[in-house]
Amino acid sequence: MEFTMGGRLAVRIAPADVGKRVSVRRLTEDGPQGPKFTDTVGVLTSWNDDVLSVTPKSGESVRIAVSALVAGKVVPAAPARRRGPAASFAELAPVYARAWQPVESEPLGDWQLRAAGGFTRRANSVLPLGDPGVPLGAALGRITRWYADRGLPAYIQAVTGGGDTQEELCAALEDHGWRREVTAEVRIAALAPIGDLAAEVSRVRLSRTVDDSWLARYQRFQRPGPEVAAVLGSGPSVWFATVPGDAGDEAPAAIGRCVVDGRWAGFMAVEVAPGHRRKGLATTVMTALARQAMDEGASAAWLQVETDNDAARALYDGMGFSTHHLYHHFRAV
Repeated sequence: MEFTMGGRLAVRIAPADVGKRVSVRRLTEDGPQGPKFTDTVGVLTSWNDDVLSVTPKSGESVRIAVSALVAGKVVPAAPARRRGPAASFAELAPVYARAWQPVESEPLGDWQLRAAGGFTRRANSVLPLGDPGVPLGAALGRITRWYADRGLPAYIQAVTGGGDTQEELCAALEDHGWRREVTAEVRIAALAPIGDLAAEVSRVRLSRTVDDSWLARYQRFQRPGPEVAAVLGSGPSVWFATVPGDAGDEAPAAIGRCVVDGRWAGFMAVEVAPGHRRKGLATTVMTALARQAMDEGASAAWLQVETDNDAARALYDGMGFSTHHLYHHFRAV
């Protein structure tokens, strides 16, 4: 990471650069063994009272005293991905929102307040695209009350790490006392290679509706209320995949869900029973769903995976998925 100008470290950023992507180096320790420095790359989200804030891809803002800043410069937007279809956050965000539609929603300016009885944060969080139409503090107060009226915690889903993402909003939420609880990667890939994988897709049963057997394998809810089927069944073109278990099994060996939306096929709820893992069933499910999506004209794939799910991330790496951006759920505390 090059900071020098004529052989000397140089600070070439200023408050006027707020909103731009920057690379900074700061002094973290100056002891008897010499100074230690830390580098940070992210969006410069504020510069107030001799303290600047940089929000990297992780979504957690870094505050730096100007007195500790030893170098800094504006850098180009995040490098283009090396693989996968071309896409912007502005294109992807509505697509994955339509795949997890709430039971109830209400606009706040351009933002959408969404609720579904608490089933999945994706359907029980604010989608903050555009302008809320009121100052942020007022918007957050209204959001908190709206969710409290429904007996739900208030969440806002915000994204980082793309060319047109929401680092400034993330930093502002932190300033207002909201804290990041969950971070996930939004990954994309070409669809055809997934459909071309060698897999025993004849084992997979595809259905337009979710049934009790499929729900018996899906472990993402505490009680099977009506909102579960409503959210899972939402989307432009929804498919459920099931691989039957062995005789006597109470639930399927594997399941998956796919939502086809224009050129995009979204994969979610891919789960395999513990006794059936390491047999390629997750790949089998996704291949069957990919072929169905291609039959409907889709050519690109997306999915969401939490950053601490190493096994799933390794599987998706092998299928050609690459990270497009991160999304975070911020909660009022």
